[in-house]
Amino acid sequence: MLWSYKVQELELMEVTGLTVYPIKSTRAIPLERAHVTLRGFEHDRRWLLTDENGKFITQRQYPVLATVVTSIVDGGLQITRPETESLRVSTPSAGAYSATVTVWKDDCHALDAGDDAAQWFSDFLNMKCRLFYQPEQSIRSTDARYSKPEDHTSFADGFPFLLTNEASLADLNQRLTDTVSMSRFRPNIVVSGQQPYEEDTWSVIKVGDITFRAAKPCSRCVMTTVNPETGEKEGREPLFTLAQYRRTEMGVIFGQNLIPDQEGMIRVGDKVTIME
Repeated sequence: MLWSYKVQELELMEVTGLTVYPIKSTRAIPLERAHVTLRGFEHDRRWLLTDENGKFITQRQYPVLATVVTSIVDGGLQITRPETESLRVSTPSAGAYSATVTVWKDDCHALDAGDDAAQWFSDFLNMKCRLFYQPEQSIRSTDARYSKPEDHTSFADGFPFLLTNEASLADLNQRLTDTVSMSRFRPNIVVSGQQPYEEDTWSVIKVGDITFRAAKPCSRCVMTTVNPETGEKEGREPLFTLAQYRRTEMGVIFGQNLIPDQEGMIRVGDKVTIME
């Protein structure tokens, strides 16, 4: 009877949110359904801003990037920001100028999105920068300590997918004076977990028809203190409170990094099953 009860509980777990971020560190796009590829959701973090030396730029240095809104359009992106004309950017062709960009310690092949995009973002951030795209032939391997040799990802921080648990956020918010939304943690997949932080213990899960391996818990940083609506840092929370009870040898953790074993479609409302 105990075994049956546990199975029944797991059947109640489902996907409650799906999100992509076409340009790394810009505002999220919520979706009702999303196509899983081996490097992440289709369109997720395939674009990257860099400084003039090719080093990646994020909200860690420029929190105002949270106010940049992207829309996926035929052949590229439509990009807007407050009080400025929007920008239409075409996905660079194979013959576009290519360069090596740096994301953390990884050097990646990328295609330049052109001078108009570079000027638009340079004016916004008041610094020289460029916008790049990751083409299909650019393979950025994941950390070999937590993955297989063939695993790879986009311009995400380290792994193809980040999953968070609504129960974990509820537990955190009980400890905060001012509650925060899940958007602070920039997940790709949100689930209605039964217990706070149970995602720490998962090894293999199935979301709809797609199987994912849990790579490692996600280490959190100062980006969690950025208000995703205003693009402003708001003190030390929620990172300060998280650090009081979620600090590990991997840092302050919240959420689970995932690697898919196949491609396909997942949807809000899909059942989530813990396989291992």
